[in-house]
Amino acid sequence: MNQRIQEGPTHIADIFKQEKSLIVAGLLGFLLAGICGIWVLIYGGPVAPEGNIGKAFSFNAALGIFLFSTAAILPFSGMGTRSKAWFRWSYIVLALYSYFAETVQNFRGVDPRFVRNGTVFDEAVSNIFVLVALLLVLFYVIIAVQYFRRRVLNANPEIVLGIRYAMIAVIISFAAGIWISVNTGRFTGAGGNIIWLHGFGFHALQVVPFAAWLSMITLNPASRLIVIHLTGISYLLGLMAIGWQTLLGYTLFEWSALPIGAAFFFLVAFILSAWMVGQAYVQHANQRINRSSHGR
Repeated sequence: MNQRIQEGPTHIADIFKQEKSLIVAGLLGFLLAGICGIWVLIYGGPVAPEGNIGKAFSFNAALGIFLFSTAAILPFSGMGTRSKAWFRWSYIVLALYSYFAETVQNFRGVDPRFVRNGTVFDEAVSNIFVLVALLLVLFYVIIAVQYFRRRVLNANPEIVLGIRYAMIAVIISFAAGIWISVNTGRFTGAGGNIIWLHGFGFHALQVVPFAAWLSMITLNPASRLIVIHLTGISYLLGLMAIGWQTLLGYTLFEWSALPIGAAFFFLVAFILSAWMVGQAYVQHANQRINRSSHGR
């Protein structure tokens, strides 16, 4: 029997030590989002003629969370030191440009993606932003492939299985982002909004790997993979329901089969995680009681 090799960090603190640069880049997103949020509260979101600080707020916060999540999973990729450094710094540079384009242009009253009647500078920023977005997708696809290698799965079965489901969801999210670009906007049909598919796909990076980590500290080995599969499949089915409803051009805020199905599948994924959080709390409480009993 092959001996299992641990390649990833065993404690959350180890992740922060390994990926300080990505975490700092994520914190920058939160800082910029905070500045944008304060501005919106005081002055409102729209900036004439086409800017919107509210969009910059949501973008910076989302990219910050995305970088944090990437920092958490990168140590489990099985990549060498040089490969991880190449990915890390490439992504940080691309993220910094994204922060700049989204924040500065919206404050200047310019839509950073779809420029109308802008200056040469505005057109250049927009065109580079398109290239940066494509590179963000390409580099993430490269790292996503790493988690589908057998050696990487064997090293950390539970965590990597959760990351695999998350990576599928992220690819769907990137596809939705490309759809927005081709569509020259987030709205489609009578009431469809592609941004929901785009956003929910990225949040799989938090939900499914977190569920996998919880399974490791709360469940026996025979149950862990079952729960991770249930969580991952439920999340992907929820995304599929959102995507199909959006493709039909209908809003998610209606009482029909696809939105209700999406809500159900996401609820299953969240309930499984919430149940494991409860199990972890009970186990911790029992350990404290046992320690107190032995100390008497």
